[in-house]
Amino acid sequence: MTAPLTPPPPPNEHSSYRGGPVPPPVGAHAVGTAYGATHDDHGEQDGPGMLSEVRQAAVTVVAVALSGVLLGVLWWQLAPSVPLVGDLVGDNWVVYLKESESEQAIGVDGTFTLLALAFGAVSALAVFLLRRRGGVPLVVALGVGGLLGSLLAWRLGVWLGPAQDVIAHAKEAGKGVTFSAPLKLGAKGALLAWPFAALVVHLGLTGLFGPRDPDPWPVYGQQQPPQGPQTGS
Repeated sequence: MTAPLTPPPPPNEHSSYRGGPVPPPVGAHAVGTAYGATHDDHGEQDGPGMLSEVRQAAVTVVAVALSGVLLGVLWWQLAPSVPLVGDLVGDNWVVYLKESESEQAIGVDGTFTLLALAFGAVSALAVFLLRRRGGVPLVVALGVGGLLGSLLAWRLGVWLGPAQDVIAHAKEAGKGVTFSAPLKLGAKGALLAWPFAALVVHLGLTGLFGPRDPDPWPVYGQQQPPQGPQTGS
């Protein structure tokens, strides 16, 4: 004869599992237990709260924007000067380029663009090193701060440069005397160089060296429930 099979103990019965927790049933994989423990034990490692992120983003906007002062000073010092000449025609003053085929005007825009790209890369690196776990608000703050910094640098460079009233400047310099044109940005798209470079560099650094998400596989994925004793014939 064949002896009857002894049924396994019910899942909630602790008599056969002295000294340890009850393993999960088949197919459950303890997904809730695994993720719940990760959230409870390491919740503080998932990044700062939203209020803290907003504060960090506000500080980032101000710091990045204020660094536009340095960009404006460098642009004023490094940009090539555009030579102008004033002439008196009758009772009216006329101002024209001393060299009609000169490329100094292009160099002014190019200098601003190259400096802005460098500032964008440096600001992205600094923000990444200081706030490696920053979220979306920090990235947005980096772009907004770069745009504000470009605007500040542009207006500061124009203010520090030669006088904007070229007629008055020509009269002051005298007829046929060369003087420098006002510092201006012909290609306004250069204002986007800083935020563009900052976002691209920050994205690259985050992808290469940013913190990785925890392993999503369940802890008990391969665990099998114990089988009850069986007797053969």
